[in-house]
Amino acid sequence: MSGHSEAHAHPSVGTYGKIALILTIITVFEVSAYYIPAWESSAIYVPSMLSMSAVKFFLVVAYYMHLKYDHKLFRALFTGPFLVAGLTLIGLLFLFSKLVIRLGLLS
Repeated sequence: MSGHSEAHAHPSVGTYGKIALILTIITVFEVSAYYIPAWESSAIYVPSMLSMSAVKFFLVVAYYMHLKYDHKLFRALFTGPFLVAGLTLIGLLFLFSKLVIRLGLLS
């Protein structure tokens, strides 16, 4: 009866500290972007905020939720539905005209 005796790798305290520092820096950029009018009114504001949020999400899920060190099955069970949900969200944004790709083919 081995039960739950299988040990898997965990990040070290130093790794947690580095990830916390990276998350803090990204958060500082996100908050400061709101107070910089030139950045907030530019076309890169929303993509940059979404990108920084995606990086923070990945870091939290990978390290603090231990998904990076778990079995591949758990990663597949998490990322598969996450991708389906993300693609559904993007499809709904296109459907309700909240997201548009301008190809210049109709002009």
